[in-house]
Amino acid sequence: MKKILSFSTLCLYAMSGLMAQTDGWESLFNGKDLTGWKQLNGEAKYTVENGVIVGTTVLNTPNSFICTEKNYSDFILEVDLLVGPDMNSGIQFRSESKPEYNNGRVHGYQCEVDPSARAWSGGIYDEARRGWLYTLELNPKARPALKIGEWNRYRIECIGNSIKTWINDVPCAYLIDDMTPAGFIALQVHGIGPAN
Repeated sequence: MKKILSFSTLCLYAMSGLMAQTDGWESLFNGKDLTGWKQLNGEAKYTVENGVIVGTTVLNTPNSFICTEKNYSDFILEVDLLVGPDMNSGIQFRSESKPEYNNGRVHGYQCEVDPSARAWSGGIYDEARRGWLYTLELNPKARPALKIGEWNRYRIECIGNSIKTWINDVPCAYLIDDMTPAGFIALQVHGIGPAN
């Protein structure tokens, strides 16, 4: 069975040190096509439908990522997303893909999209590197923030070594970490096997 994840309104507010630039938000998605993005790793399908990026799973393929062609360091990212009840996913940020690291596997920070009963959406996972950095066991009040089957507003703020996340204006994670100061932003479609 195909599983679908939809993204809309990808906006980034670039920062200069700790002072926000006055020119405002930059849209990372033009609402028409995937100009400025490239796919890495798995074979999930990414399309633009009715002004929305749609990621659709493909059986027997690893995690797939649609990635910005540009890297970002200090920023605020806001993303609206719609996820079904059985699709694990995530928003990569300050992430990398290097031939010398695990044959180019995407790795780096990920803001979790977890509609399962565990409900760790908004937590911070280090994809293909260190694993969980901030689970919602540390902030159980944020676990109900994700609304399954509805559009949700994710907000990720990276300023220096400070990383904060919100879902629907609910604070989720707050992490101090300096392993990767810059990298691309990516939308993940989780790999699935034939049993799923």
